Amino acid sequence: MKRSISLTEAGEIYLTHAVLALGSAQEAEDAVAAVQGQPVGHLKISAPMSFGRLHIAPMLTEFLAAYSDITMDLTMDDRVVDLVDAGLDLAIRAGTLPDSALIARRLAPIHSVLVAAPDYLLRQGDPQQPEDLLAHNCLHYAYSRDPMEWVLHGPNGELRIRTKGTLRINNSETLCTALLDGLGIGRLPTFVAGAHLAAGRLIRVLPEYVLPEQALFAVFPERRHLPMKVRAFVDFLAEWIGKDRPFWDTEAGLDA
Repeated sequence: MKRSISLTEAGEIYLTHAVLALGSAQEAEDAVAAVQGQPVGHLKISAPMSFGRLHIAPMLTEFLAAYSDITMDLTMDDRVVDLVDAGLDLAIRAGTLPDSALIARRLAPIHSVLVAAPDYLLRQGDPQQPEDLLAHNCLHYAYSRDPMEWVLHGPNGELRIRTKGTLRINNSETLCTALLDGLGIGRLPTFVAGAHLAAGRLIRVLPEYVLPEQALFAVFPERRHLPMKVRAFVDFLAEWIGKDRPFWDTEAGLDA
C-alpha cells in the first residue's frame, strides 16, 4: 500500500510564515551588507556547463582573491532551474528569456556562427549558398529552440534551412569536439568557437550570412536590496568578458 505525507492546515500556515520570516531575514542581511559597503557572504550561482567551464572557471581565482569575504557554490548545468526553489542567488543564462518574475541584467551579446574543420571542407566541399547545407552532415545542439532549423540572414533576406545529420547533442563543447574532428558542419556560439577560429582549427561556413543574435543574462530573484555579493560578481563577470564587445567575438573576427 502506498503511503503519502501531507501538511496539516496548521503545518501549511506555519510553513508560509516560516518562508516569509526567512525572506525577511535575508532582506535584513542584504540591507546590513549594503550599509557596511563590503561584499560578504556565501554566493550560490548556476551557470550553463560550457559557458561556466570556458569563461567562469578561469575568473574564479581572481574574483575570490579580490573579495576574500565571499565564499561560493557554483553549479554548472544546462537545465534551467528555479532560482527560489534551488536557493540560488543568481543564474547565468544564455538565449532569449521567457517572461518571469526574475530580474535580469544583460551582460553581452551572443553571436553564433556556422563552422567546420578544414579537413571536412576539403573532403566534402565548402558550401557556397545556404541550400548547399542540405547535402552536408549538419550537427545539432539539442537544447536549441528548434535544433534542426537554421535561420540565416543574408543579401536576400531571411532563409530557414531544415538541416540533417548524424549527431545531435546537448553540450556545446562536445559538439565542438565533433566538429574539430571533421564530422560535419555545426552552429556554435562564438564563446565556444572563437579561440578555434582564431587558431584556424575551425573555419566559418557561409560567413556572409548572419545567424540571429541572442544575449547573455544574469538573472536573480526580485529583492528589495540587491546583495552586494551578487552585484560584485555580476560586475566582475561583465568586465571580464568585455560587455558589448566580448573577447570571444574579437577572436572570431566578428568585431571588425
